[in-house]
Amino acid sequence: MSTTTTSQTADPPASLPPTPPPKIIPIGVTGLAVSVVGGVCLAVALLSLYAMLGSPGLIVTAILVVLALGAFIPVVPAVTGLVKARSRRDRLAAGDLPGARREAAAGHEHSTVAMGYALAVVIAAALVWFVTANNGAIAHTFLRWSFIEQSWADVTKAFWVNIRVSVGAEIGVLLFGLLLAVMRLLPGRSGRPLRWLATLYVDVFRAIPSIIVIYLVGFGLSLAKVPVVRDLSPIWLAILALMLTYSGYVAEVYRAGIESIHPSQWAASRSLGLSYGMTLRTVIIPQAVRRMVPPLLNDFIGLQKDTALIGVMGVTDAFMQSRFVSSNVFNLSPVIVVAALFVIITIPQTRFVDRLIAREQARRAGGSS
Repeated sequence: MSTTTTSQTADPPASLPPTPPPKIIPIGVTGLAVSVVGGVCLAVALLSLYAMLGSPGLIVTAILVVLALGAFIPVVPAVTGLVKARSRRDRLAAGDLPGARREAAAGHEHSTVAMGYALAVVIAAALVWFVTANNGAIAHTFLRWSFIEQSWADVTKAFWVNIRVSVGAEIGVLLFGLLLAVMRLLPGRSGRPLRWLATLYVDVFRAIPSIIVIYLVGFGLSLAKVPVVRDLSPIWLAILALMLTYSGYVAEVYRAGIESIHPSQWAASRSLGLSYGMTLRTVIIPQAVRRMVPPLLNDFIGLQKDTALIGVMGVTDAFMQSRFVSSNVFNLSPVIVVAALFVIITIPQTRFVDRLIAREQARRAGGSS
């Protein structure tokens, strides 16, 4: 008895029509509208700034006019996006689907670029409006050039106190923080008491605000007449206070960097007969340095800013000097000088940290590939 197998060939599914490129008109019109609104907002804000300045000179007027005209620059990519919408339609009508998709992608990009720059223009207009609000009360309170010029020399001279304190504290923090990190990583039962003490120190000093530590060290140690410490100058007491505070943070940076090294490095070093200390000094810490530098610099940036708190213990730093001048002229423009000085020294360090982080990420990506 024979079995006959009948094979049926299924018809291939009908091919779907190609998907048309997305439309540009909605996002193009939105980009053009946002660009025009942003330009008008900034132009009106600059007009109020011109009125607040009270008929400034020709150069300032020319700068304001150029800025007002530049506010409408985002209109150019917005219009270009709409032009691409027409080109997309023409290519689609001609049956050039790949070309229509290219035009649609280009138009979408031009429109989004216009909206991005237009939103930045709106933010700039809001800042100008904020400065010129209430007949320029903000500008008169914080940005009086005569008071800034009057206080610049004295505040800059006092700022060297902040730099000395920050450098001295950073050196102490590097050493003391490493000691705390090593104590927290001591192995075995014999290292348990030191681990507990280091953990307690880190937890306590990371919990107490810096200004409280500065106040207690600056006045408490002198009142208690602690030997050696009672004879220190206020600057050295400020260095000690910041060192005590930031050592807790830096100890955690050290510990995280050391623990990020693979355990095989420890095992290989100890198998070669190296002691725990030699393993740390010659194998582990040199490898961890690259990973620790960016977070260490971030902590040092915070330490530099906290030097503005040492005025509570009687040290005449830049902030205290600016307060003296401000109390004499009844204006806060001298304090802006201090803010500018901190920005000048902090932003280059921040960019340097970003560069180090990018370099480390690139190195890891290259090593993994």
